[in-house]
Amino acid sequence: MSALQRLLSHDLPRSRWLALALVLIVVGLAAAPFLFPGAKSLGVAAKMLVFILLVASYDLLLGYTGIVSFAHTMFFGIGAYGVAVATTRMGEGPGAVLLGVAVALLLSMLLSLVIGLFSLRVKAIFYAMITLAVAAAFQTLASQLSEVTGGEDGLSFKTLAWLSPSFEPFENEFLGVLVDGKIFTYYVLFVLVVVLFLLLLRIVNSPFGRVLQAIRENDFRAEAIGYRTVVYRTASNVLSALFATLAGCLLALWLRYTGPDTTLSFEIMLDILLIVVIGGMGTMYGAVIGAVLFMFAQNYLQDLLKLGSALGDVPVLSQLVSPDRWLLWLGVLFVLSVYYFPAGVVGRLRLGALKK
Repeated sequence: MSALQRLLSHDLPRSRWLALALVLIVVGLAAAPFLFPGAKSLGVAAKMLVFILLVASYDLLLGYTGIVSFAHTMFFGIGAYGVAVATTRMGEGPGAVLLGVAVALLLSMLLSLVIGLFSLRVKAIFYAMITLAVAAAFQTLASQLSEVTGGEDGLSFKTLAWLSPSFEPFENEFLGVLVDGKIFTYYVLFVLVVVLFLLLLRIVNSPFGRVLQAIRENDFRAEAIGYRTVVYRTASNVLSALFATLAGCLLALWLRYTGPDTTLSFEIMLDILLIVVIGGMGTMYGAVIGAVLFMFAQNYLQDLLKLGSALGDVPVLSQLVSPDRWLLWLGVLFVLSVYYFPAGVVGRLRLGALKK
């Protein structure tokens, strides 16, 4: 138990139901290529992994520091474009991938530092508007620099040979699945997301993380007792951006494609905000629960509504349960989750455990 506590930075779930849900999610994602064979299910599982890291990095900024930013997808896109541009220019190989990741991290660090230093001194709403303007400008720039970014069409590229779907090292199937480069890529994502998530968990439970939470609760008091709130907020902004950049790199490696719609669109920013609210702000585990629930609903709700085709003879009801109305029901589910889980799923489960 002590080893598990150290691994989780002494931030245990504090709820049996939450612990059970987290165990099921980790086991399910670890065995996803064999439990849920198929291109779509594997793609959904990979997207869950990427969004767990992306949302956790944003929760460091919003949930733990109290900063509302709309530029998170910009750093997400920088990571994806860094890998894509380097690979298309230098060809496939580990050197190109590593160079792309390094350049993307450096650019994200510089941009987040500049944004933090110049913008975090203003009030929250003005900072949010500044980050929104910067993100919109970056998306426009990525769409117009077609010679570098591929414009609206984006960039398709080849990754390492052993991460390619055509790479099949084994002749026989394992547990009914033929292991190929796509599965290798998935497990690269899985291992890196687990390691980076545990690192984020360590950061928020360190003395640095405690100061961030103090700033979130009362920045004037934190400043009064000697903490330079601008320095801590800027550091939080930079760390959040770097983890978002790594999430973008992982998405690019999985898709082998990068475009404005896959990483830079404002819809992705809205998805991040929804997942944070659903899972629970200020709880890293909320990123795990929220990302899995949201991605499952986003990808399979339309398929579930197809079961309502049996109601074709009922005029109004058949229209309501039509697969074309999946966004309506996704919105209804979000409203219900906010109403019944105002502190998010994780907050509600922990509150229930305390009452017992």
